[in-house]
Amino acid sequence: MSRIGLKPIEIPEGVEVKLEGNKVSVKGPKGELSKEIHQDIAIKMEDNVITLERSSDLKEYRSLHGTSRTMIANMVEGVTKGFEKSLEITGVGYRAQKQGNKLVVNAGYSHPVEIDAIDGIEIDVPKNTELTVKGIDKELVGAVAANIRAIRPPEPYKGKGIRYVGEYVRRKEGKTAK
Repeated sequence: MSRIGLKPIEIPEGVEVKLEGNKVSVKGPKGELSKEIHQDIAIKMEDNVITLERSSDLKEYRSLHGTSRTMIANMVEGVTKGFEKSLEITGVGYRAQKQGNKLVVNAGYSHPVEIDAIDGIEIDVPKNTELTVKGIDKELVGAVAANIRAIRPPEPYKGKGIRYVGEYVRRKEGKTAK
């Protein structure tokens, strides 16, 4: 067993971690998450510190080691602080609004696109051209934000569409008249 180069995960106060075989459950002030970790990764907890060890130094086990460590660290961070992704909508007539539990996006199609609420994910619309996706599960927050962005990804000529805040869209030059 080796654990070369990976930092152990320190558990902050108010967070409770349970290990049942290779299932890790993390409970904190914002909620509870649990994940199944690969059986070839050994998980040990001593004095509020989690360490992971791999069974071999083969490439497959090294990558599983890092991925497993990051997943557990993200679970601990999620139940303490939570995660957030912000999106912005650019384009004339493009907007989003919240109607009950649904997000309704007008993005240049002949019909509005509706996205139903997902358990554990909160979508805020502070302005009709800004969205914020919040939750405790980093993977789920990223997936929901990517699905919203996929409604109308930013196009390279005018830059219209839905993009992450701070995302750079490389602009192309259009046709020129001779």
